[in-house]
Amino acid sequence: MTVYQNETTFIEVSDFLLNCFVRSPSWQLWLSVPLSLLFLLAMGANGILLITIWLEASLHEPMYYLLSLLSLLDIVLCLTVIPKVLAIFWFDLKLISFYACFLQMYIMNCFFAMESCTFMVMAYDRYVAICHPLRYQSIITDQFVAKAAIFILVRNVLFTVPVPILSAHLHYCGRTVIENCICANLSVSRLSCDDITINRFYQFAGGWTLLGSDLILIFLSYTFILRAVLRLKAVGAVTKALSTCGSHFILILFFSTILLVFVLTHVAKKKVSPDVPVLLNVLHHVIPAALNPIVYGVRTQEIKQGIQRLLKKGW
Repeated sequence: MTVYQNETTFIEVSDFLLNCFVRSPSWQLWLSVPLSLLFLLAMGANGILLITIWLEASLHEPMYYLLSLLSLLDIVLCLTVIPKVLAIFWFDLKLISFYACFLQMYIMNCFFAMESCTFMVMAYDRYVAICHPLRYQSIITDQFVAKAAIFILVRNVLFTVPVPILSAHLHYCGRTVIENCICANLSVSRLSCDDITINRFYQFAGGWTLLGSDLILIFLSYTFILRAVLRLKAVGAVTKALSTCGSHFILILFFSTILLVFVLTHVAKKKVSPDVPVLLNVLHHVIPAALNPIVYGVRTQEIKQGIQRLLKKGW
């Protein structure tokens, strides 16, 4: 908690005010309905996917365990961001406590990095399945998934801890209005009267180290996959091989496309409204989460069959 002192008074900063879409307040009206629908879709679809994988013994395999982890991360990210944004849109509940703000900041940074790392592990899973199919059962085991989950957790928990700590230790001098719908690191730290060079550097270096390394490994995995697929000469082998990793590749496109647009709007901030990055930041927490389970449910026959069996049992 930051205390600001001048010659006669002390101002304790115990709360922040989230001021969404300062230059385009009308956006809140038309965005609230689709955002709430996307939120319900994300919660429902990921919940169904988790229940299906949990109850269906045929889906108790490493690839589906990784998909379960992805769904769990999506659910946490949505619950961390979207209910508060909707509360601002519908009830004008802009106030967020000092500690809740930095907790939200940490969860967003940590789980976003964990999601990127999960995509990287899933890309490796598809690489082994396509390029080394005879060794897949011996390499991609339940023990491998457990070790991968521990790696995902430890790496991202440790590397993202400094983000909220650095911001929380700044002096905010009584300035409490955040021009964002969420407690994004740079949006909050800009309110400080301290030098935030270290915050900016760590956000940039840490983000590109974690996400950049994941994207490079994902790119290499799919390069090797494509090379192996093009060498297949059996009839229908190419189509079958691509279909096994097509869903995963589509999910990565959802994830990276919104991220790329978000970065580009920040780079070209003078040419676009400052509210556009805010909008993209919010949407990035719900659109991939809503689409991920649907893509897998539509494109993966085993999951479709598992959902159908559960529905029959329910009836």
